[in-house]
Amino acid sequence: MSGSTDAAFRRQAVRFGAEAVVSEMVAGETLAMARPDVVRRTCRHEGKGRWIVQLAARRPEDMRRGAELLAEAGVDQIDINMGCPSRQVTGGQSGSALMKEPDLAKAIIDAALEGAGGLPVSLKMRLGWDSDMLNAPELAQYAEHVGLCMLAVHGRTRCQYYKGQADWARVSDTVNAVALPVVVNGDIGSVEDADKALQQSGAHGVMVGRSAVGRPWMLGEISAHLAGRTNWSEPSAAEKHESLIEQIEDSMTLYGTCLGLRIVRKHISASIDWLANDWSDTERREIRSAACKFVEPAPLFDFLNRVYADKWSVAA
Repeated sequence: MSGSTDAAFRRQAVRFGAEAVVSEMVAGETLAMARPDVVRRTCRHEGKGRWIVQLAARRPEDMRRGAELLAEAGVDQIDINMGCPSRQVTGGQSGSALMKEPDLAKAIIDAALEGAGGLPVSLKMRLGWDSDMLNAPELAQYAEHVGLCMLAVHGRTRCQYYKGQADWARVSDTVNAVALPVVVNGDIGSVEDADKALQQSGAHGVMVGRSAVGRPWMLGEISAHLAGRTNWSEPSAAEKHESLIEQIEDSMTLYGTCLGLRIVRKHISASIDWLANDWSDTERREIRSAACKFVEPAPLFDFLNRVYADKWSVAA
């Protein structure tokens, strides 16, 4: 998810049992430029799991070329983005704005399939543009007709952004409209949420985004639960510590030391929030604030060593 996860995080999600991970959205027209930021967003996460890259475009020719380049790069699957609600994306008439123009959306789907050259192609979308245009089922039927392999539906319209609660039950309209596997998305942050989302939507699987930040093992927990595996256990504090250090190191490798440390701060802060210590809210804020001030890795790692040993000191 753009702004929340990246290849460094996806590697940890796969490490703890995520069965598939999807890259941040990349625009088809910028993929051919091979800009460093685009390369970083589409790079392999390292490790097991499917290498799925999400592609967005306004023009069919850009979608086609972007899909061609991803196929040449050897990705496992291409995912078409028609779900992003941000003004920056929809202002360019891409992302969920395509749901307002069904004919163009269908042309984009066709172009992705042409460029993919036989690679699996999936589609991520919302319920519709707004409450008066809930056309996900119709787009899903077209996607099934032309040969897409999977659908993911976020239980909100674009105009809802991330407000309120995702309507998992409304996703059932899309599930019932097609024989394709449909994945439900939005506000899934626990095993209990996954169960409820599947029960209400009738979907075949769940997709998790921001809720996993700070706890990449949650994907493995949900996966094990849905598969009926009873041998899953939450990682120890030592395993979580090791995972976070590895993610920080990967982030510095990906972006360079200075930028990498800045980008990974949100993950460090979230990881501290999910530590099972009896700190007060004030103490957690102090720890997060202190961790996000480091500009060199060595003192940050030393600080985190003490945090995970519950021997932290802001003054130190």
